[in-house]
Amino acid sequence: MGWAALENWGKDAHRIEPLHGGSVNDVWSVRLDGQIAVARLGTRSDADLAWETALLQHLEHNGLIVPVPIPTTDGRLFVDGLMVMKYMEGSPPETAEDWRRVAETLRQVHQLTQGWPQRPGWRSSTDLLHAQTGTKINLAAMPAEAVARCRAAWARLVGRPTCVVHGNPDNPGNVRVTANSVALIDWDEAHVDVDLLDLVLPHNTADLDADEHDIAAQAAAAWEAAVCWKDEYAVRRLAEVRAI
Repeated sequence: MGWAALENWGKDAHRIEPLHGGSVNDVWSVRLDGQIAVARLGTRSDADLAWETALLQHLEHNGLIVPVPIPTTDGRLFVDGLMVMKYMEGSPPETAEDWRRVAETLRQVHQLTQGWPQRPGWRSSTDLLHAQTGTKINLAAMPAEAVARCRAAWARLVGRPTCVVHGNPDNPGNVRVTANSVALIDWDEAHVDVDLLDLVLPHNTADLDADEHDIAAQAAAAWEAAVCWKDEYAVRRLAEVRAI
C-alpha cells in the first residue's frame, strides 16, 4: 500500500516534506488535523512494530519524552509498515551539559526496561558470540578475522544485565533537547542488549571509568561494524576494534 496507507489517519492527512531517516526508512513530516507529526514508512514486520510501539508507550507512561505513535482513526498504531508519531520539539545536543542530560535520560530508559523481551528477530551482542545472524547482522558475510575481533569485544559484556538500548544515541540527530526536556527519537534500531552499548557519548558524559569506557567503546564499534557491513562506515568502525 505504501504511502496510500496514510489515509488511515484521516482523509485530510497528507505529507509535507521528507526528513532525514537514514537508509532504511522513508520519513516525512505530515499534517494531521492541522498538527505536524512525523510518519515513517519501512519494511519492518507487524511483530517488530508492535514491539517498538509498546516500548514507546511504556516509556511515555513513565514520564519520558519519546515520539509515541498516533493511532489511526480506528485505533491501530501502524498499517502496512507505516507508523505516524508525535513531533518532537527541540534541537540536537551541543554542549557537554546537553550530553550529560542525554546520559541521564538513557539511564532512565535502561532502568525502566530491565527484563524487557527481545525485539522479534533480533540478537544481542552476546547472543552473537554463538549465533551468526540477527536482523541486519550476518556474520557469515564478514571475514573470519573481523568476526573474531567483534566477538572478542562482545565477550567482555558477558554476565552483565540487559535492558532496551536505543542503539544510536550518540548521533546528535537522534536527540532533541529543549531547556526543560530531552527527547530520544528514531527507535528503529532499539533492541535488548547490555546498557554500555548506549553509553559511549561525547565528553564521556555517562561518567564511565577508563576500563568501562574501553569495554563499551570496543563493543559498540564492533556492533556498528557488524550491522553496517560492509560499507565504508562499517570498515571505519571495524578499524576501531582491536586485533586479537
